[in-house]
Amino acid sequence: MEQQQTNPQQEQKKVEKKIMPTELAASYEPKNVEANWYDWWVSQGYFKADVNSKKEKFVMVIPPPNVTGRLHIGHALMTAVEDGLIRYHRMSGREALWVPGTDHAGIATQVVVEKKLMKERKLSRHDLGRDAFIQEVWKWKHAFGNTILGQLRHMGASVDWSREVFTMDDTRCRAVKEAFIRMHQKGLIFRSTRLVNWCCALNSTISNIEVDKLELKGKTNVNLPGYPKPIPLGLITEFAYKIVDSEDEIIVATTRPETILGDTGVAIHPDDTRYTHLHGKRVQHPFLNRTIPIICDPILVDKEFGTGVVKVTPAHDPNDYDCGKRNNLEMINILNDDGTLNHNCGQFAGMKRFDARLAVINALKEKKLWKSQKDHAMAIGICSRSGDVIEPLLKPQWYVNTVDAAQRALDKVASKELTIHPEIYVPEWERWLKKPESWCISRQLWWGHTIPAYYISIEGHLSSQEELPEHWVVANDEAEAKTRAREKFGSTLLKDESTKFNIRQDPDVLDTWFSASLFPFSVFGWPENTEDLKRFFPTTLLETGQDILFFWVAKMVMVSLILNDCLPFSDVYLHGIVRDPAGEKMSKSSGNVIDPIDVINGATLEKLGDTLAEANLNEFFIKAAIRKQKELFPKGIPECGTDALRLALCAYTSQPRNINLDTQKVVTYRHFCNKIWNAVKYVLKALETDNFVALAANQFKTFNAKHDKMSHWILSRLANATKIANDGFLSYKLYEATEAIHNFVLKEFCDVYLESVKRPLRNKTPTNLEARQEVQQTLYICIHSALTLLHPFMPFVTEELFQYLPKHSSEPESICISSYPTADGTQHWRSTTLESDVDIVLILCNAIRALRAAYNIPKKENPEVVLDPKDEVYNRVSKEFIETIGDLSFTENTVFVGREIKKEECSRSAAGDKCEVYLKMTGLGIDFAAEKSKMEKKIEGLVKAKGDLEKRMKSLAAGKVPEDVRIKNEEKLVSLDTEIGTYTSAAQQYASLLQQSNNNAAA
Repeated sequence: MEQQQTNPQQEQKKVEKKIMPTELAASYEPKNVEANWYDWWVSQGYFKADVNSKKEKFVMVIPPPNVTGRLHIGHALMTAVEDGLIRYHRMSGREALWVPGTDHAGIATQVVVEKKLMKERKLSRHDLGRDAFIQEVWKWKHAFGNTILGQLRHMGASVDWSREVFTMDDTRCRAVKEAFIRMHQKGLIFRSTRLVNWCCALNSTISNIEVDKLELKGKTNVNLPGYPKPIPLGLITEFAYKIVDSEDEIIVATTRPETILGDTGVAIHPDDTRYTHLHGKRVQHPFLNRTIPIICDPILVDKEFGTGVVKVTPAHDPNDYDCGKRNNLEMINILNDDGTLNHNCGQFAGMKRFDARLAVINALKEKKLWKSQKDHAMAIGICSRSGDVIEPLLKPQWYVNTVDAAQRALDKVASKELTIHPEIYVPEWERWLKKPESWCISRQLWWGHTIPAYYISIEGHLSSQEELPEHWVVANDEAEAKTRAREKFGSTLLKDESTKFNIRQDPDVLDTWFSASLFPFSVFGWPENTEDLKRFFPTTLLETGQDILFFWVAKMVMVSLILNDCLPFSDVYLHGIVRDPAGEKMSKSSGNVIDPIDVINGATLEKLGDTLAEANLNEFFIKAAIRKQKELFPKGIPECGTDALRLALCAYTSQPRNINLDTQKVVTYRHFCNKIWNAVKYVLKALETDNFVALAANQFKTFNAKHDKMSHWILSRLANATKIANDGFLSYKLYEATEAIHNFVLKEFCDVYLESVKRPLRNKTPTNLEARQEVQQTLYICIHSALTLLHPFMPFVTEELFQYLPKHSSEPESICISSYPTADGTQHWRSTTLESDVDIVLILCNAIRALRAAYNIPKKENPEVVLDPKDEVYNRVSKEFIETIGDLSFTENTVFVGREIKKEECSRSAAGDKCEVYLKMTGLGIDFAAEKSKMEKKIEGLVKAKGDLEKRMKSLAAGKVPEDVRIKNEEKLVSLDTEIGTYTSAAQQYASLLQQSNNNAAA
């Protein structure tokens, strides 16, 4: 049953622009900053793409989140990356479109609604019936299904809400039917009985991506749905088969004793001389009245492993299935869909499979065929939705033949028509597609796209219990199916017009990945040739997690090549999987899940624990998870805001496979937001005088700093950051863009330039007016450019601050639609020579600051400093930038080059090997004896810490030390040695100064 999705986002009411206080607040507060901007942006139509635009396009579709979902940290990463890209291209003058939507999520949604029905009304879906249950799902969807879309708004996602879709709205349903029919007509969709991943709890096939691997080291008791007590898994049982007409027996092993009931072969290696005498023999089944052939199979059997004998259950194991096909063995299914044993199981029929396991073992013992049972390391497939053990099961299903499409997809990457970023994922693409398997698209669910296939039962020609593949017809509806049946069988089985036949639609639904594979073109109205489809398809980029490269990305490529004869996008950008700081997979039961909303708004440790209580975990897991939370978040998670989270996540994309997320890194970006905030406050104050008039952004390129070298330098660094940022966006290396912009704003603009221009800004003399105005315009250009460079990553704080800047009349109302700074517009500022000079300035300043810090000299003291360059370049730079060196090292007007100084009264440091720095210690009121004592106490504490660490490292060396722990310990040891050296040098210097002071006093 299909219904049109209602979309409240499509009729957006006008929202008034945020009313700004007359002055910036004293400090950055995320909640206040983020309020109101998003709704105003949407109201203004900033995110809406124009189908009639002639501009170059940049188009993405959102990986549609499950309609059941809440925003998790992977969604937050996706949103940060994709929104960064779309905002960049929009600001760069392209017609940028990011299409939003949600996925109906067949299994996930059905499970949620079934649980809700059972909890609230004590009803199963079978109690309601299919149609009534589907109505309940739609009710749930309309009431709760858009939660994640609201959270995407919270994250600032600049999607075009007027084009929002749902994978089961009318248009998408039409697309799914049409795709199935066309692919069936091409002979690519076919019906076949094969092994599938069967979930007994769900009564459905599931895809590989919905199967989790449970690693067992040996016997492990596992809670499974439908069983009151934990089931022991991770065991291997040995038993004997009796040779027919002989007293001999042959020993085999199995981890699933109940599958003995489906054995139809016992395999040995043809070259194994131990069993040559058994070639052609048969064994007696211990419980059923049949014998089983002993077969020779060199592929299945490794004669060096175990007993060299393998039981073969073709209907319940993939390897056995292949063996059965090779050796023409009977395929005997032993399971009903609900996991009970069926009529093929004799005395065990009707038992639940794990109850039957114990019963089979006991029966083997009674017959004296049981040999042993022991721990066995193994991996078991677990349904990610139900927690049940997956059973390989023979089922008639619909499949897609992907052989030709897979080869075309490989060729597109090889020819660079399709580019995968980063390139490390190309081998994985090739690994999946070079050995393509038919894609099972049937699911035994009620919620989803019904399969447009009808089975024709012809009176007198076919039993109702049988199924013949050729009796299926594919059609849009039942009426069309009847017509197709007459066309197909009219000259044979339906030659007589009076012959009766029945039509039954396949009750299954399609795999959710099938409708998802159409998403890049179904969102534009395919199969209709709409204006959106003509303008925006193929899209530009598909960005998603690396874990679904095959499950979704490859399917989209193959299906588009089949149906449209073109790629659905030209680029694929894959981000890593977010893990906890130690690299562990995030899960609620582990207690290491990080909810992005908790990072944005902050969360106490108590609140984090309350979230666990709502997660349907048993008491054991809750206690373990709470312990982990206390370890990871001892003080909870501080409020960081959306902007800090987004910037941190984009910076983390330097880790392409796994992102080990530490919330403390997000906190540092929260501090960065405050730094920008204060920088803007400083700049605004500096622009209040001299009748400052802002240049238009497109006039920045006409400006040059002629009077102040540091202004020229910061513009050169701005040009550098601008180029790296643009290159980073265009090459999908967002981490390079974030690093360049962050370094420019924090380390160059705030830490260096703002300190260096305080002197010229203080000089209010008329003769300094032109130089002062040059500094003001440089400040404005830098802060304006910094905000626009940052906007794709940090939309809220940049918009808030942008509104306070003085603006040229041509400036747009929102930073959203400002022009992104370009390399072409800034490269004329670049001077690598000047940058090299300032690098030397900073080396000298750092040496002076290090001396001040080492000897604990407060900022209020202004000691004499003498630079003694050993190099012509250092000599020139020291003299040319002498005032700047003083300003940046807090030694204003007391820095000299080459001046005579009593070195015995100074502390000394080397600025590399090109210059020595002397800082005069006398005359500063320093108590040399007290400072010497402080240094010695610090040294004592550091030596003790070093000794303790060395003892701990020695004890750890006896066991297995994790690599990250070993590296951290070694780094800490080096750091302690460095600190000991620094303080030892300082203590010696104080001792020398104390001696000198005593000598002077005695004289």
